[in-house]
Amino acid sequence: MDGINSFILSTAGSPWVYIGLFLCCLIDGFFPPVPSESLVVALASLAMSGAGVNIWLIIPAAALGAFLGDNLAYLMGRGIGMDRFAWMRRPKTRRSFAWARHELEKRSVSLILVARFIPVGRVVVNLTAGATGFPRRRFVFLTAISGAVWAAYSVAIGAIAGAWFTEHHLLGVVVGVSGALVLGLVIDRIITVVRGTAPGAPRPAEDTEQAEDDESTRKAA
Repeated sequence: MDGINSFILSTAGSPWVYIGLFLCCLIDGFFPPVPSESLVVALASLAMSGAGVNIWLIIPAAALGAFLGDNLAYLMGRGIGMDRFAWMRRPKTRRSFAWARHELEKRSVSLILVARFIPVGRVVVNLTAGATGFPRRRFVFLTAISGAVWAAYSVAIGAIAGAWFTEHHLLGVVVGVSGALVLGLVIDRIITVVRGTAPGAPRPAEDTEQAEDDESTRKAA
């Protein structure tokens, strides 16, 4: 949070803030630790509290960055697959990929749209979509929609917080970012309940397959 605040305060009112926002959202498409949601919400909060940030430039910068980031993750999945690196072969990661593959086959539209709101979830889904040959044109169309909706949603949260705390810029930022994080957790929980399976949790059949794979690996070693 301190790093985000420092960046915002040092670049607010400058064109560089929108370029930084765009790059942050782009990188977040394949590298979850980059806090794009927090930055979008924080800038929107400052825009509403009169800190020199144009809220109408935040939305396209965030939406375009999110769209390109998601599609870069898709291309990465298409190029490297789901087992090129050691971290991809870890049991938990493999279960997540198996879950994403299963959900893409059953309900691809809702999965891609909703995954954009879950930092790690969107990376897993986008990599899996590319690795499994999900139709490129359809993926581009869905991520264009999800990126725009996600950007508008994040800006709305920040704008509400900023309007409530017009005299306290940083307080509005903190409240907005905290609210976005809580809503993200709520969305993740709702998906877990509705689907009956968490993104990282395997179904019984996948448990069996994973156990067989692990056993084969041990024998080969």
